[in-house]
Amino acid sequence: MSLHLVDVTLTYPDGDGRLTALDSVSLDVPRGSLTAVVGPSGSGKSSLLAVAATLVAPDRGRVVVAGNDAGALDRAGRAALRRDRIGIVFQQPNLLPSLTAAEQLQVMAHLAGRGRRERRALELLDAVGLADLAGRRPHQLSGGQRQRVNIARALVNDPAVLLVDEPTSALDHERGAAVLDLLAALTRERGTATVLVTHDHAHLGSADRTVTVRDGRLAPAAPTGIPARG
Repeated sequence: MSLHLVDVTLTYPDGDGRLTALDSVSLDVPRGSLTAVVGPSGSGKSSLLAVAATLVAPDRGRVVVAGNDAGALDRAGRAALRRDRIGIVFQQPNLLPSLTAAEQLQVMAHLAGRGRRERRALELLDAVGLADLAGRRPHQLSGGQRQRVNIARALVNDPAVLLVDEPTSALDHERGAAVLDLLAALTRERGTATVLVTHDHAHLGSADRTVTVRDGRLAPAAPTGIPARG
């Protein structure tokens, strides 16, 4: 299972004309690999993530998630694809303050229609190193721990594709490195096709490769880490 963007172009209204956010972008992310996407503000990184998440439909081109062509689906079909096959780690965890770490995941499992919600939550918290903190609420967790809950929550539906938006922006150097190392390990262990948008160039060694976005176009990918399996 993998993610394929094929010749994707995305434009937005801009006065009397159109602003090009993505310009003929093609990107293949194999299962079990982590691709880091870097580039200056306004380069198109966020647009690439939104298109890959099927939140925004491109003007032209194809987005294929685990063999499913998003362009061939209606709105309900795309919503189901996101629910069942795509995990999204947002820049800010936005955890519900009244819920424990385990309950944050149980809610997502319930929405996804998955059984064994309590056991599933504990398994995932253990995978991100928080099994002992399952009963804590967000205010009782550090920034790095909240981001780990955020990552575990995105994995509840066993996604084929994991999309991660600036996960270290609010973390210090040490905690940021730990989060990126965790994402790389989970990507390999769970066989996800992971795309990580980041400004943090210090830890790109955790990625299997890095691509740079400039003015809506991708520069050639550079290998940076451990080769992907499968």
